[in-house]
Formats: sequence, structure tokens, C-alpha cells
Amino acid sequence: MRRPSRGRRALLAAFSLTLALPVALTSQAQAVPTPRAVDVTPSAGGLTLTVPPSGNAPGYSLDVTTHQLSLATRRTGGTRVLATAGGGTGALRFRAAGTWQHATEVTGWTWRHGVLGLTAETTAPGVTVEARVTPSADRYRLDWNVQGAAPDRLGLAYDLRSAGHWYGHGEAETPRGGPGTDQPWPLDSGEVVHPAFGPASYSMIDPFWYTSSAAGLRVETGHVMDVAINQGKDGLGRFDVESADPYRATVFVESTPLDVYRDYVGIVGRPAKSDATYAQYARPAWNSWAQFYTHVDQAKLLEYARKLHDNGLDGHTLQLDDKWESHYGNMTFDPKAYPDPKAMSRTIHTLGFDFGLWVTLWINLDSDQYTYAAGHGYLLRDAADTSKPCTVSWWNGTAGIVDLANPDARAWYTGRLRTLMSDYGVDGLKFDTRFFDDKCAPHDGYKPTDYQRLGAELADGFDLQGVGIRVHWETTAHRAGFVTRQIDKGTDWGSLRASVTQNLAISTIGYPFVATDMIGGSGGRPAPGKRVLVRWAQSAALQPLMYSSTSPVDTIDVTTGRKVVYDKETTDLYRAAIKQHERLAPYLWDQVQQTLRTGDPIMRPLFFDFPQDRAGYTITDEWMLGPAVLAAPQLGDRATRTVHLPPGEWYDVRHGTVIRGPRTLTGYGTPLGVAPDFVNVRAKGADKALRALRP
Repeated sequence: MRRPSRGRRALLAAFSLTLALPVALTSQAQAVPTPRAVDVTPSAGGLTLTVPPSGNAPGYSLDVTTHQLSLATRRTGGTRVLATAGGGTGALRFRAAGTWQHATEVTGWTWRHGVLGLTAETTAPGVTVEARVTPSADRYRLDWNVQGAAPDRLGLAYDLRSAGHWYGHGEAETPRGGPGTDQPWPLDSGEVVHPAFGPASYSMIDPFWYTSSAAGLRVETGHVMDVAINQGKDGLGRFDVESADPYRATVFVESTPLDVYRDYVGIVGRPAKSDATYAQYARPAWNSWAQFYTHVDQAKLLEYARKLHDNGLDGHTLQLDDKWESHYGNMTFDPKAYPDPKAMSRTIHTLGFDFGLWVTLWINLDSDQYTYAAGHGYLLRDAADTSKPCTVSWWNGTAGIVDLANPDARAWYTGRLRTLMSDYGVDGLKFDTRFFDDKCAPHDGYKPTDYQRLGAELADGFDLQGVGIRVHWETTAHRAGFVTRQIDKGTDWGSLRASVTQNLAISTIGYPFVATDMIGGSGGRPAPGKRVLVRWAQSAALQPLMYSSTSPVDTIDVTTGRKVVYDKETTDLYRAAIKQHERLAPYLWDQVQQTLRTGDPIMRPLFFDFPQDRAGYTITDEWMLGPAVLAAPQLGDRATRTVHLPPGEWYDVRHGTVIRGPRTLTGYGTPLGVAPDFVNVRAKGADKALRALRP
């Protein structure tokens, strides 16, 4: 047996007694009574911090190994729910002088005023780590920093298998094309390699992850992170922050994943309202992007609107996306492409649609407004040289970004938007691009994360027409109640499947009002085939909102420039999906109100409602839409599928029968006109769901 080192022997001698000190423990997400006591007990191999069950909190213990600092969390009863990595990776790790180091032997610890303090040596000579663990009833806070070195990154590493499966994150960058064509669900079933995971990212992301073991991790930072989950199939989760600031994280320990989600929402906040109206939930928004991309003009847009109207393809809004401006940032219509935009707007309204426009804060250098904005100090400054405006490259050229932290710049920008809308009968806006870029310097007194809040506050003053906005990370984004639209997808089957799993990821990090990317996809790919387009519409009909672009009558293949004409069946089945979604609107609106009360997502994984049903933790093509509807549409080019039903009594809408679960149905027929859905007959809202879904 290995003899304890001198430091460990001294450590054990100094703290040979069990400490049991009362601590005031609270939960931000729910009222959890204070536990009687927290115990810290040393042993030959380390020490154990124990928090007893209290109220709704299950209680947990944290085992600290002292020969090489590691942390293993167990729920009361002995079930391990989360453990850090060991070996050469290390649990608490940092990068200094280009080399990764990590904490090793614990040389001292204290328990004072409800905080467990730890001091550890590291693999870097003369460098130590100081960590603090602050327990609460259903979570503990972990803060740590490095002494004796100047690191540029601090990170935590976990053994993925210790926690079961991993979820959360939001839109994930992956080696297989994510987030555009790939979104692993669970995250550990694929690989996530996301080196620029931060508040200025265009991706919808939050530094929050949760697991099938009902543990959760929140990293509290405004800096860019480098996140890797199962990279190279290594079985590790690495959560590194690009900063020398103390690392701050919260680990949640609950009985179910839904409880962990509620803990997180208790911190960041639930929506205070829904940005979308009842009508915007009930019918789709039509947007010109995937139909035309930038090859659009007044005549094409009006023909598009008329064909949608004449074929009964209902919608509440028709939005003109990129490109309508003469130059990006001018906020003036290109007179060659749009000879009479006022008449265009009137015609769109006559056809029964609201009219919307795509806008951005990015002003291209060739815009006549760039010189004006730069001259008045309305643009973000360059981080490397604050004497000049920051210029950024994007898919439409090189631009400056309006500085929303400058009150004069904001007033100038919003005033121009209001004038544009008034002059041309514009009812709402689709805000695109980011509100900040890491190449730029924040306004004096502001941080990069503040620009998510500023962008949210700007957008909140306008009708976003049910297509929402892409703001994240900062609590204002959670509380504003925006619809979240996904990043552009491809137009193939894999992209359709990614649109579903990505919505499950987004809605379970606190953004419950979700829509897929445009039905049929976009991303500059070939036009979607008939079956992909129909299946995408059927899938979207069983989600909170429908976001449409590619017309099921005809479209343009951007890769060839040729018209693609769909057959009558395509139009009929797409129309049927719209009608089904519209019938679901009363049930959906009830779910919106429930979300405003609880913060719970509308579209959610099966295991949120049925945590004991282990099969639900790896299902990628089913979801719950509120408590009563189980959606299982066909997401592949097949005539049958397998459907798993959790415990309960399920009304099979297609066959008109009741099935008792748990049960797995194999070979369930899915001809093109069928998108399987089931109603939990005992659930709240089942009556409205049945009225909507029955033929």
C-alpha cells in the first residue's frame, strides 16, 4: 500500500475530527428548507462534504481526493452523478506559458463559515491552486484560482461517463458540420469541438450543461470559452475559460434533469412575456431568404406572395430578407430592384400578410451612412487601436457596427428604423447578425456581455413577427421572451434531424419559444426535395412556431439558378401541416402561459416528463409538446419508423386507439401523409390536444 506523503500525513493529523457546522443554505430556483448540518469528514484518501436531504432537495456528498485533487459528487443514497477527470488531464487545469498544468496533491484545507477551502500543489513547480467549495441544499459553488503563475486559461475537466449522458450547451459546433447540419443528442453521442464559445458568438449558446444523472454545470463567465465534449471520442468534457480570472462554476445536484433545468432558470430568469402573439404562434411567418437568397426584387417578391395566397398557404407575415438595400446600412431600397416599395407593401397587405424587413446593425464601408456614423462616433472602436472604428468581415462584405452603448448612436439607429417603417408600411423587423464582435472594444464602462442585453433591449421595442432574434448568455435574453430561430441549416435529411435535436438543446437552456430554421432548410444548399420539404413542415407543425420560406409550389435552386416546381401533393401536404398547427394554437397558447408561470420549455425531451423511463434519454426523433402531446414525425426517407411511448395511456391519433405505455412500436407506418402523434389522455390539456389532432 502506498504510504501517505508527509503533506498528507500532516493534513490528516491536523484534521482528524469530523466537523459538523450549521450553514444557511438556500436555493435560487425554489424554496428549499435549510438542512440541519453540513458534515466535512476527513479520511485516509481525502475528505467528504455531506449535505443532507431537505425539502425537495435530495442531498448529496462531495468526495475530495487529496493525493491528486479530484471531485466526485454523489446523490444521497450513494449514486454517483458527476466526477472530474483524473490522470494526465487533471480536474482543475490551467495553461501557462503555452503548457497545460493541473492541480495535484492537496496540502491544506479549512472549513470556515460554510466554505470548504482547499490548497493544492500543481504539475508546475512553485505554482499552487486555491479552491473554495460553498455548499447549498441542491448545489455547490466551486471557485478557484492559480497562485504563482500567470495563466491565460483555466478549466474544469469531467469524466463524461460518471454523469451518464450530457445535454444543454445550445447550438454545437461539431466535426460533422454542426451547428448547420449536425447536433448530437445527447452531446456525448457525438463530438462537440467549440473553441469560440462566448457571449459574442452568433450561435445560440449558454454556459450550462446538464446530465441524465440529474447533475448540472453552470460556468459563470463573460469570457470566451473553449468547450470540448467527447472530442476525438476521448470520453472527457473540458470547459476552459480564456482568462486568468478566478474560475467560477455551480454544480447542481437534483433528483431529475427537469429539476436541474428549473434551478438554472431560477438563476437566469424565466420569460416575463412572450414576444410572439397568438396569431404568430398559430400561423407561419414566410420569409424570402431560402426562396431567393439575395436574388430577389419587387416583382419576384410579389409573385411569391400571390402564389402563397392563391394556394391557401396561410401566414401572418411576409418578410423581405437580404437583399433590399442599395448598400448595407443605408436603410434605403435599391431603386433598380424595388421601383415602388410603397406599392409593394400595400399589395402584400392586401393579400392578408403583414410586411416585414430584414435589418442589421452592420454598416458596410461602401454605404453612404458609414462615413456619417464613423464621423459622429456611432460605431464600435477597434480593440487594438481605439482611435479608429472597428471593421469586421461578414457574408456581405466589410462593415462597422453601431455601438448600442452610445446613447446618441442608439437614438440615431432606432430613429432611422422608425422612419423606414413609417414611410413604407413596415409592420416588423427581422434583426440579424451580432450586436458585438470580439475584434471590437466595448464602450467605456461596458463589457462584451452587455451587448447581448443592449441588443435584446433594442429588439424588444419592435415587432419581431414570430421569427425572433439570436441573443443569448445574458439574463435579459432569457427574460425578454423572444422567439429563438436556429442558425441556417442544410436542406437534407441530416439537417432536418439536426433542427429537431438543436431545438431540444436550445429550449432546455432557458429559451422556450423555439422555431426551426426555415422549413426545408437554407444555407445556400440545393433546393430541398419534395419529401424533405414535406417532412420538415410536418415536424415544424408539432413545434411551438412555424418559420417558412421555400414555397411548396415552386422555388429557385440557388446552386443552379433553375426553377424547381413541386407537384400538387407537396402543396397539399404542406397546407395540411399549416392547418394542423393552426388547430393546435389554443393548446400551444396554453403552454405559452404555463411557460410564463414556470419557465418550463414547451418543446422538450421525453425524459423531462418521464425521468424514470430510461429509453427516453437517447431518443433523437421524438419530443413532448407540452404535457399532453408526444410528437414522433418521420425525419428520414423511410416508410416506417419505431415509436417509443413512455408510461401512461396514449391515444394514437392516426389509428384512433389507446395504447398503454411504456411500449415500443416497431414498423409504425409513415407514408408521406402521416406524421405520428400521440396524446397522453391523462395529462393537462389533453382535451384541447385531442380536438386539434383528431382527423
